[in-house]
Amino acid sequence: MQRLGCAAVTLLFLLEGSLCQLNVCGQALLNPKIVGGQNASPGAWPWQVSLHSRSAGYHFCGGSLINKDWVLTAAHCFAGSNVAASDLVVYLGKQTQQGSNLHQISKRVTKVFLHSQYNSATNDNDIALLQLSTSVTFTDYIRPVCLAAQGSTFAAGTKCWITGWGDIASNVALPNPGVLQEAELPVVGNKLCDYLLGPGVITSNMVCAGLLTGGKDTCQGDSGGPMVTKKNTAWVQAGITSWGIGCADPNSPGVYTRVSQYQTWITNTIKSNLPGFIKYYLQCSLCQLNVCGRAPLNTRIVGGKNATAGAWPWQVSLQSLYLGYHFCGGSLINKDWVLTAAHCFSRSVTYNAAGDLVVYFGKQTQRGTNPNQISRRVTKLVLHPNYNSATNDNDIALLQLSSSVTFTDYIRPVCLAAQGSTSTAGTKCWITGWGDIAYNVAVPSPGVLQEAELPIVNNNLCDYLLGPGAITSNMVCAGLLEGGKDTCQGDSGGPMVTKKNTAWVQVGITSWGIGCADPNSPGVYTRVSQYQTWITSTLKSNLPGFIV
Repeated sequence: MQRLGCAAVTLLFLLEGSLCQLNVCGQALLNPKIVGGQNASPGAWPWQVSLHSRSAGYHFCGGSLINKDWVLTAAHCFAGSNVAASDLVVYLGKQTQQGSNLHQISKRVTKVFLHSQYNSATNDNDIALLQLSTSVTFTDYIRPVCLAAQGSTFAAGTKCWITGWGDIASNVALPNPGVLQEAELPVVGNKLCDYLLGPGVITSNMVCAGLLTGGKDTCQGDSGGPMVTKKNTAWVQAGITSWGIGCADPNSPGVYTRVSQYQTWITNTIKSNLPGFIKYYLQCSLCQLNVCGRAPLNTRIVGGKNATAGAWPWQVSLQSLYLGYHFCGGSLINKDWVLTAAHCFSRSVTYNAAGDLVVYFGKQTQRGTNPNQISRRVTKLVLHPNYNSATNDNDIALLQLSSSVTFTDYIRPVCLAAQGSTSTAGTKCWITGWGDIAYNVAVPSPGVLQEAELPIVNNNLCDYLLGPGAITSNMVCAGLLEGGKDTCQGDSGGPMVTKKNTAWVQVGITSWGIGCADPNSPGVYTRVSQYQTWITSTLKSNLPGFIV
């Protein structure tokens, strides 16, 4: 099966030769859409081609026009087959596989160039070029696509379009008259994709795209077709439909050949009248990875009990207007949303109303002055729909702020552990909060933010210690078996973080425990990596930075 994808950010035009295609590539004059349905309108994707075998007489793969003489497609369309260049017909301007196509032309192929390092066993370097017998004249319905230049980056979540005439489900052919299909999909990070499809199967020459919930995908017959994204007025091809497991299955992204890896090979093969190459960089509006997890004022490796000002700039204090004091913690994950625990709101009707909530940022002490502090009201409280107060499962909630916060050295978002992240036993993590420093013993005035470092405890061991069946896959434990350090009442909803390279990543949300810092009684935290899809679907835009 196959899919298409794209990504985008700051645009840099790279002129490759005096006859490059940048003045014409990527222009789809008859495509005004932002999102689309199933059927593509005529001329919406004017670079899309259909490859036919003259002897077999039907469509078998897609491809994309990249200049007046060349088509880009997948090597696996030809490897191991009896399809020779002389047997190929390339259809351009085609809308339907059956019936008349007013804007269609066809070309023969003089030569097929497979990448010399294409590996049919691993699907690596799945790319090919077809040289047309005669040049194409561009029209509104037949135009070349721009190509992603070497060094382009495609952030997870970037929206891309995939197109083709392939099956609409596994072994379910496109019904007559076989209208060109289109779908919009987000890019899936390579690490997450490799975790989902099998360790080691995704190489740097591949890019993945798909919905983790399934339902949209490329399939058999879409192979070789383009995955594109739009930047300003130009459509840029980021991927070539290559392979996948099933079609549109949950947790099974499609895999595409990463076009940007092959600028040199394409240039050396074509030699003249080069395609238009456009270079993309990561865009801040797509995700928070350029700002999340940075704590400029936190230089410690190990720490004491009192946290210094700005050490944990994502830490927030949740307070009730009605009661007037701190009751839970939380973490800032972008400029508009806070992550916390569902149980903070389920145990008292006082806290159930979003209108009663005040969120404090940049707060160091609960009493006295806090020069770096700001506050926001809450407009929306979203508890996980499967939260279970009896078992503490799915103990996670999101708070939408009344207005955006401006980041400072004292107020910054944390990165979040991505789906597929693992927290091995012994991993050192930091917990923070203003909760009790012992059971029913409050933090003494002025109530300075507390911090402690704890190791991850294996889930099986934690379950044995706290009671068989108490720990689910949605939880992660941390603590010292000898006791002495832990979260306690009032720390609920706060973050448990670990450092990866230069970024702090939240792996847990303070959830529950038995006692406070007792021996053989680890604290239990909501496993953040289990909720990437839920968080993404709730926020919808300006997504947090997720790190595997």
